[in-house]
Amino acid sequence: PKMQTSGSKPCSCPSFRLREVASMYFTMVAVFLVILVVALQGSVPRGSTFPYKVPLDPQGLLELSWNVSYPEQAVHFQLLIRDLQFGLLFGMSDRGEFEDADLAVLWSDGHNSYFGDAWSDAKGQLHMDSQQDYQLLEAWKAPEGLYLLFRRAFSTCDPKDYLIEDGTVHLIYGILEKPVRSLQAINISAIHRGLQRVQLLKPNITVPDMPSDMKTMEITAPDIVIPGQETTYWCYMAELPDGFSKHHIIMYEPVITAGNEALVHHMEVFQCAAEFDSFPYYNGPCDSKMKPDRLNYCRHVLAAWAMGAQAFYYPKEAGLAFGGPGSSRYLRLEIHYHNPLVFKGRRDSSGIRLYYTATLRRYDAGIMELGLVYTPVMAIPPGENAFILTGYCTDKCTQLALPAAGIRIFASQLHTHLAGRKVVTVLSRDGRELQVVNADGHYSPHFQEIRMLKEVVAVFPGDELITTCTYNTEDRSQATVGGFGILEEMCVNYVHYYPQTQLELCKSAVDAGYLHRYFNLINRFNDEEVCMCPQVSIPQQFFSIPWNTFNRDVLKSLYGFAPISMHCNKSSAIRFPVSTASQPKFPSKTPSSR
Repeated sequence: PKMQTSGSKPCSCPSFRLREVASMYFTMVAVFLVILVVALQGSVPRGSTFPYKVPLDPQGLLELSWNVSYPEQAVHFQLLIRDLQFGLLFGMSDRGEFEDADLAVLWSDGHNSYFGDAWSDAKGQLHMDSQQDYQLLEAWKAPEGLYLLFRRAFSTCDPKDYLIEDGTVHLIYGILEKPVRSLQAINISAIHRGLQRVQLLKPNITVPDMPSDMKTMEITAPDIVIPGQETTYWCYMAELPDGFSKHHIIMYEPVITAGNEALVHHMEVFQCAAEFDSFPYYNGPCDSKMKPDRLNYCRHVLAAWAMGAQAFYYPKEAGLAFGGPGSSRYLRLEIHYHNPLVFKGRRDSSGIRLYYTATLRRYDAGIMELGLVYTPVMAIPPGENAFILTGYCTDKCTQLALPAAGIRIFASQLHTHLAGRKVVTVLSRDGRELQVVNADGHYSPHFQEIRMLKEVVAVFPGDELITTCTYNTEDRSQATVGGFGILEEMCVNYVHYYPQTQLELCKSAVDAGYLHRYFNLINRFNDEEVCMCPQVSIPQQFFSIPWNTFNRDVLKSLYGFAPISMHCNKSSAIRFPVSTASQPKFPSKTPSSR
C-alpha cells in the first residue's frame, strides 16, 4: 500500500510505547473482535445513508456502499455479503495486488467468527495489525444476507495502512470457502478473489435546482445480448429528433438494466462531427469489421459514466449545448461490458439518461484538451518503472485565447492508454504552482470517468496548465511512442469549463528538430546504428535504439529541457499564432503525486 509517511497529512499518532502496550493487549485478547455471526441480531443503523454503491464481484454477491465524512476525515463502509461461507477479505492496495495490501478480514474456524484489521507482506502472507484502524461498528443479518458496517480514517499514521486519497482506489476482495484455524493460515493464492476500482472520496457537490421545463432523453442499448466473452465494447447509433433546437444538458445519470450492475463497467455518449450530413445506423461490437468507418468521427463527449459514479450535475451557471445549427443530430453510445464469468444470453438495455432544458443557462460549457499532442516524438523506453512525460498549455496560449475574466474548470477526465499509472494537472501563475486541478496517483486506464472537482478552478490569461503522466513499460521490449493505437500512448486531461471559448486544444510536444539531434547523438555514442534515413519513420527510429542507461538518460534530459512545439488550437483546428517555445520551468512548488 502507499505507506503513510511524514509527508502525509499531519495526524496525532500514539507513542511507540503506547502502541506496544496496545499490541500486547490485543494479543492477550486474541487480537481480533470476536463476533458470533450465527447469533447476530440487529437492524440497519438509524440515520445512516450510503449514497455510493458498487458491486465488488461479477456475480453481485458482494455489494459495497459507502459515505464520506470530510469533517471526520473518514469513510464509512457498509458491506453486504449475500452468500456468506467462511469469511471474507476486503481492502485496498496500490494497484489491486494482494501483496502489500491493507485488509479487513472476517473469518471462521467453524465454531467462532472473527473480524480484524490485517495486512499482507510482499509474499502475500497475512499478519494482524497492531493498530486496528478498520473499526467494526455493527453487524446484522437480513433476508438478503449479512451486513457489516465499519469505519476507516483517510490517514491513520500506520505504516502498514493504505493512505486514502483523491482519485482512483483499487479495492480488493477474497472469499473464504473453507474454515480456517487462524488468520495466518489463510492462503490468499488459493481463494476466490478479485478487484474493483472506485473513486472513494467523492466531492460534496451542491445539487442545483432543476428548471420546470426540464426534459429527459434516454440513449440506451436496444435490448442487446451481451456477448459471452470477458471484454466487449458495444456501439449503438442514435439520432436527435428532426428540427431539435439548441438545448443545454444540465445533468445526466446511468440507466442500468436490473441484474447487470456487475457487468456494465463504463459508458460514454459521443456526438458526431457536424460536417457530415448523415451517419449510418449501427448496433454491434465497436471492434467489428462491420462497423462503418464514419463512426470514428463521433468523438465529442457529451456524457461519460464509470461503475460507482453517481449523477453528474453541471454548475447552475452553465450547460452543455447540443442541438441547433452547427450541431450534429447523430450520437454514438459506447458501453464497456466486463464479463469475466462469461455469462451467456444476458440481455441489456443500459445507457445514459440526459436531462436537458430549452431555457438556456448563462454560459455554454466547453471541453478543452490539455497534455501532450498525439505524436510519436514523445516516447517511453521499454523496461521503465516510472517514466515521466509532461505537456504544457503555456502562458502565451492562454494569453491569446482566454477572455479577460478567465474561465472556470469544474470537472475533468484524465486519459492515457495501457502504460499510464499517474496523471496530474497543475495550475501555475508567474512560475508558481497555485493549485492542483486534478490528480490521480493510482490512475488506471481501465477506469476513466468525468469527475466533478471539489472546487472550481479559475484560469486567467497568462496562466499555465501543466499535465504530467507517469508510465510503466516493464512488460514491453520496445519503445512505446505517442499515438492513437492502444499500444501507443497518450497523456490527456479533458477539462470541462465555462464560458466556452474558441480554444479546444492546448497541448505540446518536444520540438521535432531537437529529437533529430537526439538520434544523431545516439548514433555517435553507440556501436549499433540507429537508422536515420529520411524515409524511416520516427517510431522505427525509436524501435531501433539499443536501450542502455545512457540512451535512456539522454532522452529524459531531452524531454526535460528541449524547446517545445505548442498546439494552441481552435475548434476549427486552426491554430492561434503560438508555435515553438522554450520549455516552461516547473513551478516552484510541485504536486506530491508527480
